[in-house]
Amino acid sequence: MTLPITAANIDVDRLLDELRVWVEMETPSGDAAAVNQLADRLEAIGREAGFVIERRAGTLGFGDIVAVRTPRLEGYNAKSVLILAHIDTVHAIGTINGKLPLRQEGDRLYGPGIYDMKAGVLMALEAMKLVAKMGHNLPIDLLVVPDEEVGSKSSRPMIEDFAKNAAFALVVEPARDGGKIVTARKGVGMFDVVVRGRASHAGVRPLDGRSAIRAAARLVLELEALNDPARGVTVTTGTIHGGTGRNTIPAECRIQLDLRLPDKGTADEVMEKVRAMAPVDPDIIFEITGDLNRPPFAQSDEGRRLFDHAAKIAGDLGILLEGMTTGGGSDGNFTAALGVPTLDGLGADGAGAHTLEEHILISSMAPRTALLANLIASLDSRA
Repeated sequence: MTLPITAANIDVDRLLDELRVWVEMETPSGDAAAVNQLADRLEAIGREAGFVIERRAGTLGFGDIVAVRTPRLEGYNAKSVLILAHIDTVHAIGTINGKLPLRQEGDRLYGPGIYDMKAGVLMALEAMKLVAKMGHNLPIDLLVVPDEEVGSKSSRPMIEDFAKNAAFALVVEPARDGGKIVTARKGVGMFDVVVRGRASHAGVRPLDGRSAIRAAARLVLELEALNDPARGVTVTTGTIHGGTGRNTIPAECRIQLDLRLPDKGTADEVMEKVRAMAPVDPDIIFEITGDLNRPPFAQSDEGRRLFDHAAKIAGDLGILLEGMTTGGGSDGNFTAALGVPTLDGLGADGAGAHTLEEHILISSMAPRTALLANLIASLDSRA
């Protein structure tokens, strides 16, 4: 096919200049004021480009949610192309002045949050501008959230609200493993366990006590036994805290669990087993709470056709597009669970997400922005 937009249409220097400004504005999830400073800049850029801005105050102490939308006539309700992105990062304020300075080394541009995922947000904005100039008919909604890195608890209702009127969902999380995009993600379960025993003096009356730590240790082995790599199930005891002192039989121990689950049926099965676990000692109590933080994102038939379509466009741009499944969650889990054909990992190529080696490959910006723009434009006829 003859594509209307090529990498040559992308002004990479201008994008990189703006990206550097964004990266210098550090935006850890828990700092609403810092996140909102970048939201202000995002809003200004969107308005200048002629887009409609819908901004909602965050809840639970998080920053604002910003929707950048193509103009549409009142009452026009055609299903949209929904682009999902986030501007919060895992890096604390001051990281850019210390262990991860903004710097270029050859094709690599380093900085906190640059790969996950400020480059992707900027690429999505640029793609929207390019498509808008073409007179694209299908509505486009770019939804940028402030809390994806900590589970999107504030943003999920708005994500799902927009998804209900979406024909397709494109997620500009970073590319994986040399440019692969994500076609499926595991569901993420978060569970908290409180083990309650009975305190006593370890030297004077040890037999009167019931050790919560000992019961928790046995429970951890039972939980870890649920791991099943062949089925794609991982159960991780992430933290464990208990006791008050070395000479006291511990009355309480707390455990935090992380579950990664490939599909709804497996998720229901494993979570039921976790919730059903019971202590051997009748004087011990387990309090187990939790649920799916993100539902599994399995590739549907429509999702597979969407990938095949994107791969054809990528091929015409000289990109060999490969799909993959990952254990990490994203906001694409929410749209896929609602039946919206979803592609993820459409942002910049690079590596080092959540680490002090986080970087993008500058050479990936133009071709992948062109891929995103052509994909959006071509979906007009497929809605």
